[in-house]
Amino acid sequence: MNNTNQPTDIQDDAARQQTSRGRWKLYLVLAICAAPLVLSYVAYYIIKPTGRTNYGTLLDPRDYPMPTLNSVLLGGQPEELTAYKGKWVMLQVSSAGCQKACASGVFNMRQLRLMQGKEMERVERVLLLTDTTPLDTLLLREYDGMHVLQASGKALQAWLPAEAGAGIEDRLYLIDPLGNLMMRYNVDADPMKINKDLIKLLKASSIG
Repeated sequence: MNNTNQPTDIQDDAARQQTSRGRWKLYLVLAICAAPLVLSYVAYYIIKPTGRTNYGTLLDPRDYPMPTLNSVLLGGQPEELTAYKGKWVMLQVSSAGCQKACASGVFNMRQLRLMQGKEMERVERVLLLTDTTPLDTLLLREYDGMHVLQASGKALQAWLPAEAGAGIEDRLYLIDPLGNLMMRYNVDADPMKINKDLIKLLKASSIG
């Protein structure tokens, strides 16, 4: 009986070995494809070499997971920030009045994006409004291409960090292509210094 079953056992062993080799090949392919993404993440958030300087305040993304904001476009269609994953996102918060500080901030976001030259398609601009007051149409025309969403002020306060004595409307935030809130600036910060940070990030990153 043992001799009769031997060829079958050998065939079963060969089939198992072939299946195992197939799995390892699949894992290898997946690892190669994921490597650039993983290495970029490690470079940003784990490896912090001596001498690395950021103008902005670096945030730990684990502390600020992107929430569901139930945000909408000005026309009322639902649109979450996750729609812009895969791009670097400059984010500013304002009431729909968009007074002097807001207007200066959205101007700087436009200029910062333009300063990236051929890399500017990797960067999106988002203005998050905390009320439903109609936004000046002249502002929309002047900053064409900027995404304008409306969301609950309470939801934004719960998510976005700001130092004591400052509000979230006084800050410019940067979100990486993985959807991580990763840097914060004063809304009136020096655009040329912000630009240096952005150039470094775009150059170092193979994502977005």
